Amino acid sequence: MGEIGKFIHGIGIQKSDFSETGVGCIHYGQIHTHFGVWANETRSFVNPELAARLRKARKGDLVIATTSEDDEAVGKAVAWIGDKDVAVSTDAYIFRHSLNPKYVSYYFQTEHFQKQKKPHITGTKVRRISGERLARIRIPVPSTEEQARIVAILDRFDTLVNDLSDGLPAEINARRRQYEHYRDRLLDFTEAA
Repeated sequence: MGEIGKFIHGIGIQKSDFSETGVGCIHYGQIHTHFGVWANETRSFVNPELAARLRKARKGDLVIATTSEDDEAVGKAVAWIGDKDVAVSTDAYIFRHSLNPKYVSYYFQTEHFQKQKKPHITGTKVRRISGERLARIRIPVPSTEEQARIVAILDRFDTLVNDLSDGLPAEINARRRQYEHYRDRLLDFTEAA
């Protein structure tokens, strides 16, 4: 990955720095709990004076949580696709690259990435991975068109599985209504007049 992009270490945001408005920021803990594959808006903000001193992710960058208590969560990433730059906290890296950002974020979820990442994790109770070690991980780089095709397919699956108004939950609700309809008809023993 070090050959196709650059890792920039986030700095200096504590949860106590959050404000109601200001410049958007991504705290590493939110990558674990709030964000999925991509994001175009933040959950938190910091005041502009603080933000001016911080490192920021640009549209298309990956924001990677580098600390967790378990190996699987170390290296969880979110593709930033918002129009405004966002401040990034300590214990996170910004990966600046020229690939499709969602493609890279989806790759970070694969078993292949997990296997490559594992030997690079350090620490005992708190597990970490550095930008230098992330740079050693290999990622397949298909054509721009193929990256877009893969992202389109995975986005459809993601919607099917996770979207509350679309996909699988909607299908489950439709089957539930169908079941209730047929159950009521089959168990309706009123005689026709």
